[in-house]
Amino acid sequence: MKKLFLFCFYLLVLCLSCQQTTTEVKPEDMFAKGADISWLPQMEAAGYIFYNDNGTPEDCFKILKDHGINSVRLRTWVNPSDDPHSGHCSKEETVSMAKRAKDWDMRVMINFHYSDSWADPGKQHKPKDWEGLDFDQLKEALYDYTYDVITALKEAGVTPEWVQLGNEIPTGMIYPEGHTDNWPQLVQLINHGYEAVKAVSPTTKIILHVDQGNNNERFRWWFDNAEKYGAKYDIIGMSFYPWWLEGKPDYSEIIDDLGHNLNDMANRYNKEVMVVETGGEDTKPQNTYEMLRAVIRKVKEVPDGKGTGVFYWEPQGARSWSRYPLSAWGDNGRPTKAMDAFIE
Repeated sequence: MKKLFLFCFYLLVLCLSCQQTTTEVKPEDMFAKGADISWLPQMEAAGYIFYNDNGTPEDCFKILKDHGINSVRLRTWVNPSDDPHSGHCSKEETVSMAKRAKDWDMRVMINFHYSDSWADPGKQHKPKDWEGLDFDQLKEALYDYTYDVITALKEAGVTPEWVQLGNEIPTGMIYPEGHTDNWPQLVQLINHGYEAVKAVSPTTKIILHVDQGNNNERFRWWFDNAEKYGAKYDIIGMSFYPWWLEGKPDYSEIIDDLGHNLNDMANRYNKEVMVVETGGEDTKPQNTYEMLRAVIRKVKEVPDGKGTGVFYWEPQGARSWSRYPLSAWGDNGRPTKAMDAFIE
């Protein structure tokens, strides 16, 4: 009897041990090593061929995954054109890309620009179909559009882990109504987007995104106002592009400023923080590699696990196709040394 009892006891311990091993998620697996690859459908349609490190043609998703990428970010525009560089990114194309990402076991971030084309600190053009609406109608249009896209994703079997409301919005979005000249209106627009996402996908985390992640004064001003007027959000998103800053400083000159800002935002507002856009010169892959390693390290060093990810913007967007100087792809169609930064 005693032997039988001991046997059953050890069997129970073994079962519990196995269960714990199979269900435990390592913190490293939860850190988002991401890429915005919204140009990919256009590149493929144009006949661009992606090669892996060995020079063999391969699916871009496979190449990215082999370099440590576990998450993708996808921009979506309201009524985009078919221009190869500033069009596409429709709801349908976004859903199709999200499904591909899921098939590759990658997590998904959706980036609502709330425009028909590029939205960034220099421009936040209202979608053409929303022109002439009064403010109540504009809020309703934003809610309905957001709800529709998230619903389409859900029906396709994709639950985005993150949704970004607006793209690089230091002075607001959907001008003129959503300009920071009128914080109460901007926050109403943000909150309508937040509520539309949560109505369909309650677990999805909402990101608000400001550029110049090394600029703490800029972020304190912005998120102090967001808090003051009651903006609803879960994560503070940052861009970090030394190349776009005045004087084009080397990353090493401002990386500590990024680290300070990440820590301050997480502590000041008790929010998770992410670098949702970064990139370096494709002609300096070693420097870009070192920058990415430093950015990843700074985000991971945020206390209490509140630093949750780093996304490269269009690493596969080779200059030979896009004319963009900050990809991580070479003229030979292969990823550069920079992409190795995401491999642990």
